Amino acid sequence: MDLLNLVKEAGVIGAGGAGFPTHAKLTSQAEYILLNGAECEPLLRVDQQLMELFPDQIIRGLEAAGRQVEARKAIMGIKGKHKKVIGLMRERISALGLTDYMEVMELRDIYPAGDEQVLVHELTQRIVPEAAIPLKVGCVVINSETALNICRAIAGKPVTETYITVAGDIPQRMTLKVPVGVSIQEVIGQCGVDNPDDYAVIDGGPMMGSVLNQVNGYVTKKSKGYVLLKKDHFLIRKKSVSLERARVIGKTACEQCRMCTDLCPRYLLGHNMQPHKVMRALSYNLEDVKDQQIAQLCCECNACELFSCPANLHPRSVNSLYKRKLAEQGIRYQPLEMDFQARPARDYRLIPSKRLVMKLGLSAFDQPAPMTQVEFRPEYIRIALQQHIGAPAIPVVEIGEKVKAGQLIGKIPDNSLGAPVHSSFEGTVAEIKDHSILIKVGSYV
Repeated sequence: MDLLNLVKEAGVIGAGGAGFPTHAKLTSQAEYILLNGAECEPLLRVDQQLMELFPDQIIRGLEAAGRQVEARKAIMGIKGKHKKVIGLMRERISALGLTDYMEVMELRDIYPAGDEQVLVHELTQRIVPEAAIPLKVGCVVINSETALNICRAIAGKPVTETYITVAGDIPQRMTLKVPVGVSIQEVIGQCGVDNPDDYAVIDGGPMMGSVLNQVNGYVTKKSKGYVLLKKDHFLIRKKSVSLERARVIGKTACEQCRMCTDLCPRYLLGHNMQPHKVMRALSYNLEDVKDQQIAQLCCECNACELFSCPANLHPRSVNSLYKRKLAEQGIRYQPLEMDFQARPARDYRLIPSKRLVMKLGLSAFDQPAPMTQVEFRPEYIRIALQQHIGAPAIPVVEIGEKVKAGQLIGKIPDNSLGAPVHSSFEGTVAEIKDHSILIKVGSYV
C-alpha cells in the first residue's frame, strides 16, 4: 500500500490545529516540507517532548511526507531556546544520513511562531498571500505529532491516542499519552486538584483555547492541552465574556489607537488585516458587512485581544462576529494582489513569549510539564465521528457489536474530505448518536 493510503487508513490528521486530513494535504507537490515544532502556546509542552522521545520516528515521518510531495528540502522549525532538542534532532538527522535533505532551523521565541503563515516566513522568507494556504508559496506544513503519526501509519498503526499537557494553577503539571475518547474529567483528574469546582478549564492553549462551560467532553485526535485556572483569574474572566457583551464594550470604548493592528501578526506580514478598522465599523454602526471583509483575514491568534489592546477590549471577538455575518451572506474576501512584503517595522513589533506569559498572568505557572506514564482505565469511551475538517465519518459498527482496540469504527463518506476513526480500546458499542460512538470498555469476546 502506498503512503497516501496508509496515512488515510490510519486516520492521520493535523494534530496541532484544526485537524485537516493529512492524506489530502500530501496529495500536492511542494518545494518545501516544513515541520512545525514551535508550540508557541504558553504552558503547552507536547511537541518539544515528543521530539526528544521519538526523534527518529518524527524524522522518518517528515522525510516520508517530504518525499511524497516531492519537496526538495525538509526544514524543522524549533525554538532556539530548546537547545537540547535541537542538538538531538541534528545528531539524528546526521546519523540517518539525511543532512543533504533535512535541516533544523532555530525560531525566535515569539508569539505566534507556530502560526502556519508566520512559520513559513520565518523558515523560508516567503509570504503566503491573503486568504491562501502555504502551498501557494510551495510549502506544506505538518506538526511534530503528525509526523510521528505518519511514521506509525507506515507501520500499520492507526491514530488511537494523542498527547496532552495539563497545566495551570495546579499541583502537578504533566504531559500525558491519552487514548482518544477518554473523558476530559478523567484526564484533568490526574493533576492533583482537590476541588475541581474552584477551577475553570481552557480547552487548548491560553491564547486560542476556549473556556469549557461544562467539563463533560471527550478527548479527540487534535486535543493538545487543558489549562486549569481559578475562576477569578484574569484570563478566565476575559475569555468568558460573551460575544454580545464584547460587541457592546467595543462599540462604546474603542479609542482607535490601532495597537491591535500594529501588532497583528498577519498585518506585519503585509496583509490587509486591520482590526482597528473593524472596531471602527462597529462603533459607527456600519451595517454593510461586505465592506468589512478584511475580518476574514483574522487567524484568531488572540494577540490583539489578550496582549495588544491597552483598553482591554475584544477585537478578536469583533472580527469573529463579522466573519460570521459575512459567512451568513456568502461573502468571501477577494485579494487585490498576490505578492506581499513584510512591513518594515515587523522585527520591532514581534511579541516575546515571556512578555506574553507575564501579560496573561501565567508567569507562576510557566513550569515544566514532564511526560508522565498513566494507565487510563475508563468504563466508557466516546469516539467523535468528526474530529477533523470535512464530513463526519460514517459508522461501520452497530450497537451491541464487539470491537477491538485499533479497529475501524467510522469510515470516510464516499467522495468527501474526511478521516476515518478507530476504537482506542476493546469493548462493546453501546450507543451511536450525536456524531459519536459510545463504547463500553471491556474484554473482547
